[in-house]
This record gives sequence, C-alpha cells and structure tokens, in this order.
Amino acid sequence: MHPLRYLLAYSLPVTVAISFMSTGWLCFLPLIYGFGVIPLLDQIVGPKAANLTALEHDSAEANRLYDVIIYLSVPVQLLMVGWFLIELQHPLSTADLVGRITAMGMMCGVLGINVAHELGHRPKALERFMAKMLLATSLYMHFYIEHNKGHHRNVGTADDGATARRNEVLYMFWFRTIIRSFRSAWQITEKELRRKKQNVWSLKNEMLVMLLVQALLCSTIAVLFSTFTLLCFLSAAFMGVLLLETVNYIEHYGLYRNKVNEYRYEDVEPEHSWNSDHVLGRWVLFELTRHSDHHYEPSKHYQLLDSMKGASQLPAGYPAMMVLSLFPPLWFSVMNSRLPK
Repeated sequence: MHPLRYLLAYSLPVTVAISFMSTGWLCFLPLIYGFGVIPLLDQIVGPKAANLTALEHDSAEANRLYDVIIYLSVPVQLLMVGWFLIELQHPLSTADLVGRITAMGMMCGVLGINVAHELGHRPKALERFMAKMLLATSLYMHFYIEHNKGHHRNVGTADDGATARRNEVLYMFWFRTIIRSFRSAWQITEKELRRKKQNVWSLKNEMLVMLLVQALLCSTIAVLFSTFTLLCFLSAAFMGVLLLETVNYIEHYGLYRNKVNEYRYEDVEPEHSWNSDHVLGRWVLFELTRHSDHHYEPSKHYQLLDSMKGASQLPAGYPAMMVLSLFPPLWFSVMNSRLPK
C-alpha cells in the first residue's frame, strides 16, 4: 500500500477540476486547499522521520508502481492545460477567470515543475523527455539545464542564483533568481558547445531548441484560441514559476558552504538544505522535502529518499513555510534564529 499514499498528490487536480467547473469562491479551491487545508493538516499529523529498512528499500526500488504514479502526472498535466484553454473560451466573470488562472498555476508549479524536477534527474531518455514536456507547460524549460548542471554544483555559494541569502526578501529573490537562472542555463550551454567546437547559434544549442519549442507552443495557443487566451496561459505559467522559486527560496535560505581554499568550496552536506519530515507535505510533493538526501544523490528516486542526520530542519512542512515566506518579517523572525551562527 505504500506507493498509493503518493496518490495524494493527485488530490490537487481534483480541486482544479472543481475550480474549472465552478463559479464564485470554489474557483479558488486549489489555493485554499494547497495553502490552507494541507498546511493545517500537515501540522496536525506532524512529522515522521523514520526511513525505510534495507528490506523495504529494496522492495520500493523494485516496485514499478512508484514510477507509474509519477508518470501519470504527464497526461494529467497536459489534460488540465487543454481543459484550461477550452474553459477560457466561455464567458467568465473577472473573479472566476482569476480563479481558473490560479488553479492552473497551482498545477504548473506543484504537479508540473515539481515532477519535472524528479524526472529530470533520471538517466532514461524518456523520463527526461517527460520532464521537459512538463517544464514546457510553465515555459521554464531552461530549468532542466540550470538545475542539473548549475544549482547542484553551486548550491550554498554566491555562484548559485537559487540559494537565497540571509535577510533576502522573497520578492527580491524572485527577481534575482529568475534572471540568473536563465543566464546560467545559457552560459552552461554555450560553454559546453564551445568546448565541443560546435556553433552556439544552431540547433545543437539545447537552450535555443527549448526557446523555439516554447515560442511554438505560445504561437499555437494564440492561433487556435486567441491572444487573450495566450495571456491567461502566460499568467498561469508565471505563477507556476513563482511557486517553484518560492520552494527554492525555502530550500536553502541562509545556508552557505565555506571555502576550503581559493579554488573550491566544502562538499555539500545535509546541513546545506532545509528539510521537513511533515508527512502530508512529503506525499503531496513526492518527497521533495527530504532535500538533503536529494542533493547527496540527485538520481535517487523519490520513494527512496531518507531523512538525513544533521540536516537543517524546518519547523513546519513546505506548504506552510511557503505561506510564511510571503511575510518577510515573520519569516526572518522564525528562520534567522535557526541559521548557523
């Protein structure tokens, strides 16, 4: 029964479906559920730090149902995007329209980008392709490059745009990390191509291909539907990006790696990531909250991630901490006292 607990992640699409079929406050049900109900229940249920036994680990590693559950997110996400675009063709009040956009934004950030993050670390070409498909629904395909080849190498250093600095306000972090993420992905790709003596301005450039794919997607939406529909899709995609970057903010806030010498930093240790063992947040986010183990072994499948000894621990689950980060004075009062001296 263990794999089935991760079906809780698909409770979000259920609330999104209700949003798409409703008017009034129910249009905002995904927001209420994701940042109200889940954080509250997460605190009530509490954390569970227990890890799998060796026998359970081997069983979970061999159980393909874990893969099926996470692969399911791809058709679900694509279906929801299509439904969203069709819904926008109906007459909607401003409130109902905003509710649908935020519902789709929740899908992009929680199910789309988060699952893309998991699949993007896997070795199989099909899984990586699925990751890029999911990222395309938020127009953030360059994350695949920057996260795998930039963030994991530079985490906890000044070179990493996805590591939030002590006393950095979330809203300023959004601005900084979005720009640096794109620039880093381009620089990584350009450096690789020059090393291989290949033309940067060609289809060998994965960044260019990704930009073309996203431009084609946007153009198709505009042609098949309307410019207004495209603007709504862009709004939902941007919300998905902001959700991702908010998670990035809380994952490494104020945690730094020391320089060993002039040329390199200390190795990434469990204390360089903020973790949470709160059960519901773990299941909804496919164990993203066990982030230290993810950085220790990026290709490790979500169901195998451990709660690591010495990891920096958050006082609540990721959904609750995301809400707290929206209020900088409260965030600083809670988190700064937990930072290393």
